[in-house]
Amino acid sequence: MRATVYHGPRDVRVEEVPDAALREPTDALVRVTHACICGSDLWPYRGELEIYGRPGRTGHEFMGVVEEVGPEVRTLRPGQSVIAPFAFSDGTCDICREGLHTSCRNGGYWGGRNDGGQGEAVRAPLADGTLVALPEEVDLSDHRLAAALATLTDVMGTGHHAALAAGIAPGDTAVVVGDGAVGLCAVLAARRLGAERIISLGHHPERLEIARRFGATDVITERGPEAVERVRELTGDGARKVLECVGTAGSFATAIGAARPGGVVGHVGVPAEPVDLLDVHQRNVRLIGGVAPVRGYIPDLVDDVLAGRLDPSPVLDTAIGLDDVPEGYAAMDERRAIKVLIRVGGA
Repeated sequence: MRATVYHGPRDVRVEEVPDAALREPTDALVRVTHACICGSDLWPYRGELEIYGRPGRTGHEFMGVVEEVGPEVRTLRPGQSVIAPFAFSDGTCDICREGLHTSCRNGGYWGGRNDGGQGEAVRAPLADGTLVALPEEVDLSDHRLAAALATLTDVMGTGHHAALAAGIAPGDTAVVVGDGAVGLCAVLAARRLGAERIISLGHHPERLEIARRFGATDVITERGPEAVERVRELTGDGARKVLECVGTAGSFATAIGAARPGGVVGHVGVPAEPVDLLDVHQRNVRLIGGVAPVRGYIPDLVDDVLAGRLDPSPVLDTAIGLDDVPEGYAAMDERRAIKVLIRVGGA
């Protein structure tokens, strides 16, 4: 079978690899129909954040069709279309039951030593706890619908996590730092949770236009201290609720600075650089967030997508085939694409 393999910085190849196959009785074999390239995939691509830079299969955002299940799988059957969250989990340990599936005691992440999602098929461990079956009537050949559902593997759930961490409620003002796919989905999530005013910070006009379509009432294009000053001009003394969706030292500093004393920063950007917490301490800003447990969010978000209440598909502005994955990485790295959808196997 063909799959994307990471060999080193800026060296991503689509190669022949051993066929995915069941190993454990709790496994499912999934034929991939759609996958995505994630912003966090760019860290190893650029040779940064070494914890992500292990050679091997890559990709952690995918959907597909169940081809085979192990004898202990109880909730899935061959022929079902499924969404895979970006981490696998058993759904039964005490941490999963508390809603933190990404910290599952028996779970893990796709890629590296495990099958990656950017390929023709995946062995899905702990299938009952990991995979979310879609209703039979869902047609993944509908490209817009498939794109909207594909965002639920990661970015829409991650933006939702930022909004929940910040405590967004009806009538709130929210500041969203970042205009990548997660930041745009965070705008959508804040609106979905009832925010009345949403201030989006970013630097790319075409992305900020999507932010406006998603519900942003104000956009700020300044950077650093100037962006913080603009937030304070718009809000009076900073925002009570800020969503950090990038992960650099600068984005954290902007998010923290944009919060009023006692405010909350919901953070989901992978902290790729050291973060200065002195301002957090001095102004009693609450910093809360982390890796989004998207497995717990997918069912509700699927319901909203299928009902037409939620459409994050515009963040997937580029679609390619599996053979073009290296170009997809380059397009995202060079900011020619917000986020890339990979259509696999004739999807």
